[in-house]
Amino acid sequence: MDQILSNIKIQINDKLYVKDPETSTLGKKIIEESIILIDSIGFEDFTFKKLGEKIGSNESSIYRYFENKHKLLVYLSSWYWSWMEYRLVFATSNYSDSWEKLKKAISIVTEKVEDDQKTLHINESILNKIIIAEFTKTFHTKEVDQENKEGFYFIYKRVINRITTIINEVNPDYGFSKSLASNIVEGALHQHFLKDHMKTITDCNQDISPTHFYFDLIEKILKK
Repeated sequence: MDQILSNIKIQINDKLYVKDPETSTLGKKIIEESIILIDSIGFEDFTFKKLGEKIGSNESSIYRYFENKHKLLVYLSSWYWSWMEYRLVFATSNYSDSWEKLKKAISIVTEKVEDDQKTLHINESILNKIIIAEFTKTFHTKEVDQENKEGFYFIYKRVINRITTIINEVNPDYGFSKSLASNIVEGALHQHFLKDHMKTITDCNQDISPTHFYFDLIEKILKK
């Protein structure tokens, strides 16, 4: 699987960028350092001016790749969910047992992410922290309906729909498969956030992960 993943080019909606950052050294530097900077100071305080200072380039050079920081954040989240989808597809492709396939899919989208050394300019572990903290900001905007029509969230929705399909394989009679799948994917991010910042309102901790919680949940819901 690692060899296959290393040869795959992540596909991102071309409406998210002015120039594809994967096509140049500067573009890859923008992606690499924006991840580190957003994680360090938060998305609210992140600006292209600060990013330009960090990479030793003019602010205007960043605008040649991205129209604004919102589209940069959506780009980063799209990259993350596309990478996650590839992991999901290949990790579950050889399972004939639907229940085991579902458990594997859930572990992929709920576990803590380690850095993938094959993507040198993107630290997935840090990007995962950004997705946990900032992902809802990509679509909790007044423009969400228009951006949804333009396909900004297509990959994220495709991940959820893949899990929905497996849930339907496990229990075709369960009537809320999409709601359950979306709850697993986004709820896991929320549980990771609570585990790190608001420990008194989650049962997840160093020993109990969101993966454990969702394994227990599907066991009780789908195996009735």
